[in-house]
Amino acid sequence: MAQADLPQAPQQPGQTGVAGLPNQPTQSAKDAQAAASNPNGLTWDDVKARFEAQNPTLKADALNVQEMKAAEITAFLRPNPQFTMSTDGTAIAPHAGSYQPFKGTDLSPNLSYLHEREGKRELRRESAEQGTQIATSQHSDLERNLLFNLRSQFVATLQAKAVLALTREELDYYDHLIDISRLRWQKGDIAQIDFDRIELQRVQYESDLEAAIVNLRQAKIILLQLLDDKTPVEQFDVKGNFDFKDQLQTVEEFQHIALDNRPDLKASYQSVQQAFTNHRLAVANGSTDPTYSAWYTWNSSNNSPDSLQTLGLSVQIPLRVFDKNQGEKARTLIDITKNQRQEDVVNAQVFSDVDSAYVQVESTLHLLRPYKAHYLDQATRVRDTVTYAYQRGGASLLDLLNAQSDFRNVELAYLQLIGTYLTAAGQLNLAVGREVIQ
Repeated sequence: MAQADLPQAPQQPGQTGVAGLPNQPTQSAKDAQAAASNPNGLTWDDVKARFEAQNPTLKADALNVQEMKAAEITAFLRPNPQFTMSTDGTAIAPHAGSYQPFKGTDLSPNLSYLHEREGKRELRRESAEQGTQIATSQHSDLERNLLFNLRSQFVATLQAKAVLALTREELDYYDHLIDISRLRWQKGDIAQIDFDRIELQRVQYESDLEAAIVNLRQAKIILLQLLDDKTPVEQFDVKGNFDFKDQLQTVEEFQHIALDNRPDLKASYQSVQQAFTNHRLAVANGSTDPTYSAWYTWNSSNNSPDSLQTLGLSVQIPLRVFDKNQGEKARTLIDITKNQRQEDVVNAQVFSDVDSAYVQVESTLHLLRPYKAHYLDQATRVRDTVTYAYQRGGASLLDLLNAQSDFRNVELAYLQLIGTYLTAAGQLNLAVGREVIQ
């Protein structure tokens, strides 16, 4: 039977009219993007909030900040006064035939206090407060890096959902193609071997579908691990805008934002300030601290027999014959320069990170634009045209299979590029220190 004599199924809504093939492949990749938005899934903000509340690594590091805050109290403590009770006048041998050992015993309470000079306590507290600020900045930097890992896994899950949706659409389309080819074979329009080769190609689509299912499940498992969430994988889902934004600020603007927001850069600056404070504290620790003492006695004074109640005072001042703090002064002075050099390193790293991430985002955008503007539609037209021609004897079976493979590769490459873009955008957010690309 000639091709023109084949019965034509009436065109249904959602069909192209090309041998009754479904219409959805013209939007396959875009429909797969939409599949990444599940009304029942968690948004990025939901995932981020759960992560900040539940991640054990982040919670453990937050306790370190609280420990540093408690150390401020210890640093500002005053020296405790010293109380001494001394006794004197107890007889240890008889005299003139009389032995009353406790008759002349004299009790003398003594109170002493070490006075710290040169603002040592204030400097210790200032250094401890700066240590808390550094710990807070380092905690923010840890959160910045962990959120990048979380964001990357979130994007990987969205990509896996989109790829799974695309794979199902393509398998559905190919099943329609098999049904039409079976009809042609039954009518004698194509040979048995051609139909068998078309049907055998379905194995690849089935394999891709199973791989996509496994990849999505694995992506969810890793995401649940990061969230420290025990929700069953089957009940866990995420949703988000799996697409790219064509607008991008200049690299100079991102660099300025990074200089204001990078917590590791802030921590390096705070370390320099603490090094200066520690040096001042080392100098202050080299100063002498007097100890003031006072005591009371109830006994006659040799100088004044009528003085039964007496008060004594003393001041003890260490003699700095040898300065035992010279090494600490030299060490803290060197530490200032070391921290300044480390700040320079981090500052240079900030610019490098922003530049590298920016180039990656920009490069991915250059590839995505032609895909969205031309390649997706072109791949669809080529596939549908070759399919139409094959059904009418104008193309070979090899042409049909190649066109179908090319279409699938273009659609999949587009989704992978979007995943690359979103990951690169997360890298840029990491480099800047806050979310500048949602």
